[in-house]
Amino acid sequence: MINELLTPDVIQIIPACEDWRQAISLACQPLQDNHTIEGRYVEAIFRSHEEIGPYYVVGPGIAMPHARPEEGANKTGISLTIIQKGVNFGSAGNDPVHLVIVLAASDSNSHIGIISSLAALFDNPADTASLIAAKNVADIHAILSDY
Repeated sequence: MINELLTPDVIQIIPACEDWRQAISLACQPLQDNHTIEGRYVEAIFRSHEEIGPYYVVGPGIAMPHARPEEGANKTGISLTIIQKGVNFGSAGNDPVHLVIVLAASDSNSHIGIISSLAALFDNPADTASLIAAKNVADIHAILSDY
């Protein structure tokens, strides 16, 4: 399922980011460009981070920022951004983050299959490490082909 949603236009590899805000902005940009999310969706992620912290950092080196559907998600989609040098999100034990997967869902249920596929990926340390080390989109697609 995630392999179908992660088309080349929503995958990016960037060398570095200034901070977590820039990382989220860059990771969300492909979804804004294809009209999956609106700018207010990014702002909602920022607000939530400021209010409750980096709740979306799901494991060492992995962040999955998201907001509620009514906060600017127009349809279901995901983007994947690899930050080669990593960036701190303020998540003790999980920083620096190298893999940012933005999840947008148009309703409360449409993202369940995506999360299930991502959980399978995150449960495989070898595939996750390979994904973080990927140098191009073709490598990323090869890793994700089983999910």
